[in-house]
Amino acid sequence: FGLRDQQVAIGNLYIQDFLTLGYTTQFSVTYLLDNGKEGGEDGFVFDNQGFLVRPDPVGIARPHNIDVFYLGWTGEGHLGWVNVSHAFYQALGHDTSNPIAGRSTNIEGQQAFLELSMDRDWMRYQTSVFYSSGDGDPRDDTARGFDTILDNPQIMGGGFSYWQRQSLRVADRGGVALMQRNSVIPDLRSSKIQGQPNFVNPGILMVNVGATADLTQKVSLIGNATYLRFIDTEPLQILLKQPDVRQDIGVDISLGVEYRPFLNNNVIVKGFGTLLQPFGGLSDITETNTLYQVGTEVVLVF
Repeated sequence: FGLRDQQVAIGNLYIQDFLTLGYTTQFSVTYLLDNGKEGGEDGFVFDNQGFLVRPDPVGIARPHNIDVFYLGWTGEGHLGWVNVSHAFYQALGHDTSNPIAGRSTNIEGQQAFLELSMDRDWMRYQTSVFYSSGDGDPRDDTARGFDTILDNPQIMGGGFSYWQRQSLRVADRGGVALMQRNSVIPDLRSSKIQGQPNFVNPGILMVNVGATADLTQKVSLIGNATYLRFIDTEPLQILLKQPDVRQDIGVDISLGVEYRPFLNNNVIVKGFGTLLQPFGGLSDITETNTLYQVGTEVVLVF
């Protein structure tokens, strides 16, 4: 238990029934100050297994500070018979020494999400798209990728998705992950909790179709298929010293069952199976075949 030397301030404005009944919108301003130079001896922080987690052990691993503003507009509700959920965030700030860029950078990243769904009796059909910007010129003084403070998205299959549920490590870079668990952004950082946001990353585009079937009042069947693609692979090429990393990642297909025995969220029993079929880009950097996972989960809330 130690201080993270990180300060976060959040301001939200909610407007219910914005322009039309049944739609709520939110405008937000979030500020992050991550004092990487303050933690540990000389600014270097190691986890309990002795691995360097701050600064990220890649490129120029120099303690650095990050201060960034997130300007956000989100909304959820229904427009007639169409259910809408959307989000847009603009990140603006400064990193005193990004390890991949090897210099101080100005942060200019974007994230966007849109989900449209419709209900027909006991079925819900959905389609959605998620985008986070990538950095096509990792060595210049502008970090155009997007990264979060601490995310836990519940989109495109959520915890059933292989891409979101598993942490994917980068080959020969044991201290840095392509993906963090319970995230969707390939941010190339050491740890979502102990590491720092990294805005020099490849970004991602995700396109999803899915459906939810309420088989009974207690049992729901949830299926999703998602196509994934890097926006810019230049950060991966620099990090891995590997030219010509392709942009397509693969397809994530998941099927899960949720059982709520008491018709509330106090007890939820989940079972799921999912696979991630790599395409060009993911095969280039991991040299892996089809990835599978099967599991169960029990959620208890009191």
